[in-house]
Amino acid sequence: VQACLGLGFLQAIATAMAFSPARRPAAPVLRHYPGCWCNIRADKKGMTMTQFSWPVRVYYEDTDAGGVVYYANYLKYFERARTEFLRELGFEQDVLRENEGVIFAVKSIQVDYIQPARFNDYLSVTAQVTAIRRASLDFQQEILKDQSPLCRASVRIACLNAEAFRPCSIPPSLRTVLNK
Repeated sequence: VQACLGLGFLQAIATAMAFSPARRPAAPVLRHYPGCWCNIRADKKGMTMTQFSWPVRVYYEDTDAGGVVYYANYLKYFERARTEFLRELGFEQDVLRENEGVIFAVKSIQVDYIQPARFNDYLSVTAQVTAIRRASLDFQQEILKDQSPLCRASVRIACLNAEAFRPCSIPPSLRTVLNK
């Protein structure tokens, strides 16, 4: 199911699946942003966000002298989509730092540039978790224009102790949501 984000939509899916109130999964509190969408898998175990997309408009400041998006700005777009993905799941990064003592940092990234984005293009930036390890997450990400890929990335995110900047376990609350 692909849908624009909204709690009402998730509740409608749960109702349509005829879960009894005792078995109905708790729907994550998702916020609605214009152009934002996610793929949701619903089964007897509950609902899982399998892919997330965040809208981005290319501003003049994002482009280089050739009139295309400067290569490093694609990394910023990927970062925003991952941050918004976590936010949609109910995890603010500043709260994770304060309450759990963890931060996330890019450990590695492989980027393939396919086509250039240009000033005023309206893009979709996707984020999909492909692997969950003890202290890291792997993401597959794409930047799309009109459903055509412009850029793809494989990103490994490390979970770090906020004070020591050393790897540490992903908080159980986040791991539980991601493992659904």
